[in-house]
Amino acid sequence: MPGDKALLYPAFIKLKDRQCLVVGGGKVAARKVQMLLECGARVRVVSPKAAEELAARAAAGEIEWVKRGFQEGDTAGAFLVVGATDERELNACVAQECTKRGILLNVVDKPEFCSFYVPSVLRRGELTVAVSTGGKSPLLARRLRERLEELFPPAFGEFLDYLGTVREEVITRHPGMKEKLLEEMVSPEVLACLEKNEIDRAKELVEGVLNRYRPQPPDGTG
Repeated sequence: MPGDKALLYPAFIKLKDRQCLVVGGGKVAARKVQMLLECGARVRVVSPKAAEELAARAAAGEIEWVKRGFQEGDTAGAFLVVGATDERELNACVAQECTKRGILLNVVDKPEFCSFYVPSVLRRGELTVAVSTGGKSPLLARRLRERLEELFPPAFGEFLDYLGTVREEVITRHPGMKEKLLEEMVSPEVLACLEKNEIDRAKELVEGVLNRYRPQPPDGTG
């Protein structure tokens, strides 16, 4: 509502083959670069010095390292920018340029400069659970993510891959019943097995659902 503080819009961004810029070359920058590379981004680092890990990545051709301080125009062509320095004046310059160019910007631990915040992330394969505190307390976000690690053991990632495969079978053979079948395949019993990391038992329960419907002819065949 007008006058109320706006909420953050949650989203997962595809960065594969996107140009991303990291300003800074320390250990924090190295962590940010690692995350960007895991997402398939093309990464350029601008910094007069770089941590050993970043220098090694540059030498291997994994990233581009511009060995100097940030200059006006360095954000050109970037889809997303990460500021990883403690220099407030520099952060302000980067923020000003990103605002002018309409580029997404995150400055580590400086929410006043950010157009987006990086959440604390739990990954189980392609399952991603993210926690954000709106920049107010990254530590609280990390503590909550640590608790979620206990709730979502590795079985969830493997099960998601399996579920994606059998889901295609359901949609292809029984599109008219897909909602009912898919709901049965992610039942409370299945989730309870996954929470105990019992992947084989979870798959058995899903196969039991599928086997009840596999003998039926595909929808639309009479």
